[in-house]
Amino acid sequence: MSESPINSISTIDGHYLHPERAAVYLIKEGAEAAFIDNATRFSVPNLLKGLAQQGLAPKQVRYLIVTHVHLDHSGGTAELLKHCPNATVIAHPRAGRHIVEPVKLVEGARALYGGDFFDEHYGEIEPVDAARVQIVEEGETLMLEDRTLTILDTPGHAPHHISILDTGTNSMFTGDAFGLHYHQLQHGDHPFFTYVCAPPRFEPPEAKETVRRIAKSGVDRVYLTHYGMTEEVDRGAENLLHSLDAYDAAVNRAASTGLEGKELVGYCTECTEEITKDDIRRAGLDPDDDEVTRWALSELATTSHGLAALAERRRSGS
Repeated sequence: MSESPINSISTIDGHYLHPERAAVYLIKEGAEAAFIDNATRFSVPNLLKGLAQQGLAPKQVRYLIVTHVHLDHSGGTAELLKHCPNATVIAHPRAGRHIVEPVKLVEGARALYGGDFFDEHYGEIEPVDAARVQIVEEGETLMLEDRTLTILDTPGHAPHHISILDTGTNSMFTGDAFGLHYHQLQHGDHPFFTYVCAPPRFEPPEAKETVRRIAKSGVDRVYLTHYGMTEEVDRGAENLLHSLDAYDAAVNRAASTGLEGKELVGYCTECTEEITKDDIRRAGLDPDDDEVTRWALSELATTSHGLAALAERRRSGS
């Protein structure tokens, strides 16, 4: 676990797939604490260890905040909640029902990733008692002792996505709404950001509006689940908007091909690789560097399926 420059916020590695892939944030305010995103059930021992390292007991955790229900963000919620008797799960209205009844969420993830991958990396996704889930809307606030956390509705990556403005530090926790920013890719001339166009409901117009909103919010820094804190808010937004324009255009091309099924996903995979390699070059990195491409294309399959799903919707006019 590493402590951020803002001493009340700690970054805990969820060890999803490999180290430094998915962060969980712990906010400590006096005698209370909140987790933001909960990684997977296999991450929970590390989250509890991080809590103890901050001198806190599980009974002091007040909130488990889920930015959205994709399982690398929400899969550990039920397991973590077992250890935190006084905690309430915080979620978007369209996310809360999947936390209470995760059957459709599990079915969709198994179809996308395959049963073996699902079992190895997510395990059992248990339902959460509805009495322990609090639904939050745009502009609502949560109090962590005297500290105010404000909820923002930030769709695009997913329609059920929220971000959390921490007015105590002028920071925002953005889940996947502000893309990915792996430190392994920050040695070029410009910061490297990339966007995950996740199925089933990636929407470029909403994603771009969310990125602009975060950039215009005046926050000093953002905390991304993938991975860590960055103060490159303006330049990050510029990079993400460039990529999102490219993905939007790629979806229109894909919709016009007439391809379906695996062939459509294959076409979208080629588009994703091309766009990502352009992002690599724009950051001043080498697109032929295997380590660079490994990190930059870490969500290749997810984005390819997200583009294909959107191309099908546009083709059908839905």
